[in-house]
Amino acid sequence: MVPRRQEYGANRAGGARSGPLLNFRTTVNSGTVRRSSAVLPSVLTFLVIVASGGLLLMIEKGMLNSMETPPPRGHGRRLDFIRQAGKHSSAEVDVESQILQEIRNRTIRTMCSHKNMPHSIWSLSPVQRKTLLQHILVNDKYRFLYCYVPKVACSNWKRVLKVLSGALENVDVNIKMDHRSDLLFLASLKPDEIRYRLKHYFKFMFVREPMERLLSAYRNKFGEIESYQKKYGVEIIKRYRKGRAKDTSVTGDDVTFAEFVHYLLDEDVERMNEHWMPVYNLCQPCAVSYDFIGSYEHLESDAEFVLHQVRAPSDVHFPERQTWYKPVTTETLHYYLCSLPQWLLRELLPKYILDFSLFGYPLPNTTTEHCRH
Repeated sequence: MVPRRQEYGANRAGGARSGPLLNFRTTVNSGTVRRSSAVLPSVLTFLVIVASGGLLLMIEKGMLNSMETPPPRGHGRRLDFIRQAGKHSSAEVDVESQILQEIRNRTIRTMCSHKNMPHSIWSLSPVQRKTLLQHILVNDKYRFLYCYVPKVACSNWKRVLKVLSGALENVDVNIKMDHRSDLLFLASLKPDEIRYRLKHYFKFMFVREPMERLLSAYRNKFGEIESYQKKYGVEIIKRYRKGRAKDTSVTGDDVTFAEFVHYLLDEDVERMNEHWMPVYNLCQPCAVSYDFIGSYEHLESDAEFVLHQVRAPSDVHFPERQTWYKPVTTETLHYYLCSLPQWLLRELLPKYILDFSLFGYPLPNTTTEHCRH
């Protein structure tokens, strides 16, 4: 029997209806036509965020830079589970963290309950709905839906789903992950079947600091994957590197981070590759009332909580990171962001502003003084 929805703190409180995020559009630079598709929150959106707890103002002023970002999760039952498991110290549930979590939850509730927000997946545009349904995985045996976000441990979650469905013996089997086979996607179901599962199943997703996720995608896809170098790298170099527009010798294996960011500025977020598409476009956290939003920064404990909630067998655990995995450290992210021209970063952040604000991540501090260190 599926736990009743009100047991989970990630649900909207106060009876506020949920709805999908609108695709706010405006022109970044009038002189650059291709950048007119950049997604910028409207003035109303900024006012909603500020009114819902002052989150955007706080992060723009750098007030949260010295604070540990709280995991996007529910409160009461989640904290009880942590205490029972004995995994974390009491510092994780201090007053400061509680306040930040409440700011985040209030922001989501306020934005999603706005009258101009569509309140179901059926109110999304066809392109938005297609993207969403193609990213929600279904497990009927344990009655849950998981919206996967590339570069947020989704490969390991897919291993877990395959184990729970019987397609894999255990999560530690040494095989190359097939991201399509033995997985059931919500997009493959009929509308009535989709409605039933959205209403009755436990729904969860995981998020990650937006710029860290972006850097992880850049280093992985352009530094290691030849197919991405050929498909995207060649185009990026020819488009943004002087004197290379007609160079047939370009292989796409040396794309710089600045060139990658240039490319992102000219991309429509609704048609981006999933590895760098904003999380809100992938999972539409207003259109789907997620019971739990986990954090990459607290992956182990949050994953354990999800497995506990869906009543997975006790011998099924979340996989450990592979030995070859190259984490994006704070120092590495600092280096890449500070090496960017400031105007590039200023134009990039609005495309991911809803990922920052909705999930409680502070905007990166790239002031001259900060980058000097």
